[in-house]
Amino acid sequence: MLKTPQRPTSLAVLTSGGDAAGMNPAVRAVVRAGIDAGLEVYTVSEGLQGLVDGGDAIRKAGSEDVGGILHQGGTVLGTARSDDFRTREGRLKAARNLIEHGITALIVIGGDGSLTGANIFREEWRGLLDELVERGEIEKTRAASNRRFTLVGMVGSIDNDMFGTDMTIGADTALHRITEALDAIHSTASSHQRAFVVEVMGRNCGYLALMSALAAGANWVLIPESPPDTDEWEESMCRALTASRAVGRRLNLVIVAEGAQDLHGNPITADHVKQVLEEQLGADTRVTSLGHVQRGGAPSAFDRYLSTVLGYAAVEQVVTSPGGEAQLVGIKEHQIISSPLMECVEETRAVADRIAEQDYETAMEMRGGSFRDSFRLMRTMVRAHPHAPDPGQRQLRLGILHAGAPAPGMNTAVRVAVRETIDDGHTMLAVSAGFRGLEVGRIREMDWMSVNGWASRGGAELGTSRHLPRGRHFDMIADQIEAHRLDGLLMVGGWAGYRACYDLHRAAQENPRLRIPMVCMPASINNDLPGSELSIGADTALNNIVGDVDKIKQSAVASGRCFVVEVMGRDCGYLALMSGLATGAERVYLPEEGITLDDLRDDIKDLRLGFDRGKRLGLVISSEYADPVYTATFIKELFEREGEGLFSVRASILGHIQQGGDPSPFDRIQATRLASKSVDYLIEQALAEEYTSAFIGLEQGKVRFTPLHEFEELIEEGARRPQDQSWMALLPLARVMAKPGAPAL
Repeated sequence: MLKTPQRPTSLAVLTSGGDAAGMNPAVRAVVRAGIDAGLEVYTVSEGLQGLVDGGDAIRKAGSEDVGGILHQGGTVLGTARSDDFRTREGRLKAARNLIEHGITALIVIGGDGSLTGANIFREEWRGLLDELVERGEIEKTRAASNRRFTLVGMVGSIDNDMFGTDMTIGADTALHRITEALDAIHSTASSHQRAFVVEVMGRNCGYLALMSALAAGANWVLIPESPPDTDEWEESMCRALTASRAVGRRLNLVIVAEGAQDLHGNPITADHVKQVLEEQLGADTRVTSLGHVQRGGAPSAFDRYLSTVLGYAAVEQVVTSPGGEAQLVGIKEHQIISSPLMECVEETRAVADRIAEQDYETAMEMRGGSFRDSFRLMRTMVRAHPHAPDPGQRQLRLGILHAGAPAPGMNTAVRVAVRETIDDGHTMLAVSAGFRGLEVGRIREMDWMSVNGWASRGGAELGTSRHLPRGRHFDMIADQIEAHRLDGLLMVGGWAGYRACYDLHRAAQENPRLRIPMVCMPASINNDLPGSELSIGADTALNNIVGDVDKIKQSAVASGRCFVVEVMGRDCGYLALMSGLATGAERVYLPEEGITLDDLRDDIKDLRLGFDRGKRLGLVISSEYADPVYTATFIKELFEREGEGLFSVRASILGHIQQGGDPSPFDRIQATRLASKSVDYLIEQALAEEYTSAFIGLEQGKVRFTPLHEFEELIEEGARRPQDQSWMALLPLARVMAKPGAPAL
């Protein structure tokens, strides 16, 4: 029988390399998860240099020491380059400092350089201890009992260029900063009909440039992995931009990744692009280099979530696999995974090598299918005109509509669906006001430019409604299908849309005139639809909630209050749980669990204990349908009565602000991806002898189609939510992160 290695009793966490939003939530998660696992946890200041310096740079941390940092950008631990750590003598000092604290496990949040340096330290660990014994700086018995060293890495980098994870900590926030800037530039550029050239970060990775170009509706993008395919790329770019002007676009927006280059490896700079536009087009051109603003600011909701789950997973890795090969924890297809650290580093550097060798095809392949698909989509979206239809193909007439409540990202989806359909040689017909509009024939043909500017626009330009067809309505819809010769229908919407399509699908069994393929795209801030882990609009709503709760927390800290915040979601607690994780709420009430009187008693007890020990704020988040009796207002009154003398209580019902605003970059990209796949599927089914209607979704990070007839089998009886809600697995983590009694959140 194999003997299980003894797990460490202490661990240290540090941040190193360039700062990235989300590092602080990661540190917070490591500290609280480590304490929950029974470990002594230490924080190290100033990165790897802090290991060398020792002393006050290495401090034991309690849960309260990482309170109040969840929403802060950068890293409160500090980060610095360390020439000392590159030397054997520096690493000897680091080993001695760790041994003095009994630390034999290290969690590093940084880029490939920092992680590589930390791994060298791990590989030398036993030799370093032996040398310290020889020098008489540590005892032989102490060295013998601490020969097993554990290293776990998390990638903190805005570049999103690391293998072993689909997203790096900080990349989503950087994409938010870039997209916000591009939206602002869009306004001023359109007003003056100017051209703007925007340089974004990313080193040798074009992720930020490509995704921000998709999200903002840019006219051209230059990335390291796929240089322009001709030496006359300047002329090609200018022809495309000229054609865009000719069809009515008021601005030209070119995104340049900092590592962009031509076919021969020569750098392409923003200044060079500006010069080309001025000389060849006579365009009034401005250059904007966003610089380090891309790194800054409060982390996005996704980065808070990602860094929290990765920090928790890193501690689990320390506890369950002590002393083994260094590991990198990351997220792959929405699942937390662990991979050999140095294999990930080598793969990451291999892409840069391929680019340097001008092997661009391999570099694109190594970035993965999603990256390639996004680049292909970008090339379609920037066209001034669609491809000419193939004269030999059957030209379909497809319809598109919204149904259910509005969700940010609906317009983005329509833009992509319309252009993909037209580019494939077919006709797209837009239906206004949902199924009610379909019944009465509020239908119009869309052209290429009819969706111009919709990439970043919130709301639902086609209009929407929760109307469900019944009885004679099905005959009215059949009349319109015949009148407009519809070959298929794409519905972008929420619960009412899914229900309407399902009912229409069933009615088609009795009415042959209704027999056309349908595809449902999930667009709902509630994230309550079957067949998809994430709905379009949910990320925007979550960021709206997090931004408002951050402000509420500032108010509460100043006045010593507890806030009870009610969020939307109907029968689904997704927004409540995820916003609770992202804001540091001490308690979250979900409709999936309900609320009992015992819950309220325990929560009052914990709040009183916390405020009695010096807590300055309390935060409780309740989903709107968590309980029909114990509402947010009721809970507020109860807590205020029981907290008298210790704290005051306020209720905040965020309301429809959660549905508003322009879609987040994530929602724009997801809408783009799902719309493209939906159009391909719908065309395929419309051309087939036997078709299958379906709803599309992301499951474990992959796009899947589920037959529409399975709708009722996948939903929970008596509730508007799917039976399978993968995010509910985060409940134990949320409770660890919200341990009561800490003076701050």
